Amino acid sequence: MGGNGVNGTVAAGWERVREEFEAFAAAEPHSPEAQLAVHHRGRRVVDLWAGEDTDADTLSGVFSITKGAAHLVVALLVQDGTLELDRPVSAYWPEFTGYGKERLTLRQLISHQSGLINVDEGFDYEEIADDALIAARLAGQKPYWEPGTAYGYHAFVIGALTGEVVRRATGMSIQEVYEERIRAPYGLDLYMGLPASQEGRWKPVLEMLPTPEQAAAQAAAGPVPELLAVAFNWHREPPMDLVTHANHPRTRELGPASAGGIGSARGVAGLYAAAIGEVGSRAALLKPETATEFARLQMPGQEVLTGEWDHFGLGFEQQHAVGPLAFGHCGAAGGQGFADPVTGIAYGYTRRRFGFPGGIAPENGRLTAAVLEVARGL
Repeated sequence: MGGNGVNGTVAAGWERVREEFEAFAAAEPHSPEAQLAVHHRGRRVVDLWAGEDTDADTLSGVFSITKGAAHLVVALLVQDGTLELDRPVSAYWPEFTGYGKERLTLRQLISHQSGLINVDEGFDYEEIADDALIAARLAGQKPYWEPGTAYGYHAFVIGALTGEVVRRATGMSIQEVYEERIRAPYGLDLYMGLPASQEGRWKPVLEMLPTPEQAAAQAAAGPVPELLAVAFNWHREPPMDLVTHANHPRTRELGPASAGGIGSARGVAGLYAAAIGEVGSRAALLKPETATEFARLQMPGQEVLTGEWDHFGLGFEQQHAVGPLAFGHCGAAGGQGFADPVTGIAYGYTRRRFGFPGGIAPENGRLTAAVLEVARGL
């Protein structure tokens, strides 16, 4: 397997998952620098990694997996009554008005219905790392569709919008609430703002190296749809490069809640394990009814940017391959994280090497199937 050799451990009975991970790593033309961690009913049962320069403790950019951490904060604040899903955003954030924004509820906001996918001029790398700056600019921006009438992926701004509501309601940033209530108590290797003490464990995200066949397929796909380009900050000159964003010092420092988290597969799996079940002496973060509400499909139909169907619960992506009560979020380089209360699975997968074609990497399908096969068999 060359530089793609697999290291780590699996618990007895979980060997099938290791076999699938080894098969994927062996087939990769370039070192994926990948990690896989799985918890089953609070116990870590899979802890694997593959690559030339990655181990279990390596931290790197996880892109939109960060949205799962951010919206777990929102779920906690709804659960304890600090936030109300069906209250207008403007009740918390008075400046959030105009163009129908004043009627948008928190429920609609966090299910990507606001239409505020970017500002017309876009953001540079320093700006897009700063959630407070993004929120201030978006407050006066005309939405790209009438709020509440459609939904589309707010790729780099949803955490800033959500985070401003959190700040107005609590007096703390979403990053601060996450650190206080989730990351620190559970000792998670998933950060929104990487401490200086952890910098030595950080390694950069690596660019995609497509095969000639993949590069040809990419070229034949044609231009990116206009609204999708806006959402990914590609409508400005020069267009934003995702790898540069993930590796930018300000991204690591500030931990923007949309796509700026730094972590490991252990951290991602640990987040979702804490969300749905006991971890050590600590109770689950979410009550079953809260988890069910946040997992539930919010707006059936087609997403206006990507064309996908039935995509979002409350801040989390639907997990159609797992089950109706599962909730989670993928990341641009290929990573994925989710919780499934039915099987008790918490899954975390990260890649430092961008997978083709971007977004959730195809190997997640095989890995998830193997994990669920074992869990259901138990």
